Amino acid sequence: MTGINIDKLNVWFGDGIDRVDAVREATVKVSKGESFGLVGESGSGKSTILRALTGLVPTWSGSMEAAGETLGKKRSRHFYKKVQMVFQDPYASLHPRHPVDQVLSETLRLHGFTNIDARISKLLDEVGLGQSFRFRYPHQLSGGQRQRVAIARALAPQPEILLLDEPTSALDVSVQAEILNLLTDLQTEHGLTYLMVSHDLAVVGHICSRIAVMQQGRIVEIMSIEEMRALQPKHPYSKHLLEASLGYKRQPVSD
Repeated sequence: MTGINIDKLNVWFGDGIDRVDAVREATVKVSKGESFGLVGESGSGKSTILRALTGLVPTWSGSMEAAGETLGKKRSRHFYKKVQMVFQDPYASLHPRHPVDQVLSETLRLHGFTNIDARISKLLDEVGLGQSFRFRYPHQLSGGQRQRVAIARALAPQPEILLLDEPTSALDVSVQAEILNLLTDLQTEHGLTYLMVSHDLAVVGHICSRIAVMQQGRIVEIMSIEEMRALQPKHPYSKHLLEASLGYKRQPVSD
């Protein structure tokens, strides 16, 4: 069963001579329960695909489906219940004057849930934060704790799909591993489907089973994580990206 189906997606900004084609003919199928990564350098169109999925970019053509819904120019209430997004900067995505309790309770009420107190307690436990964090403000939390709150907020509507836009890039390396392990555990527990954007191949290698390599708005190659780890890309740009991530060029072994 498909969780996300993107077929020949084009996304552009501006008109006429000012038009910029950010994504060109992108096709991606993500199975239900799969973790799929979009990788490439800055400006390659990775995050634009997520923005198009969530309805933040109105200028697109092609077809998109997510959580069993064919997507048009507007997103339904059902879509925002089943598809949630975790952003790169956890501080910017949380209101500085809203405590954790308000962040989570507003989301739960928006989606029609009752028994708010019990649900907040469960969400905080699921992301590894105790009840002592419930009435803290974002400035009283570390970067990793803020991202845990952002993940809890995304989990509140009980989604099927999480869109992860560089979810660990603003965090220290040690904290990155904690958040990635948390996401892996949550996926197993809830059967979530992940579409993750990252420029860090080590990050996608930790959590994803397949990746699409993007260059200048196009998907140039889709490969398994096993192929990535074995350094077996088929496209020259994918090879360049892997070598750059390793910091050296692998030399053939001679006798």
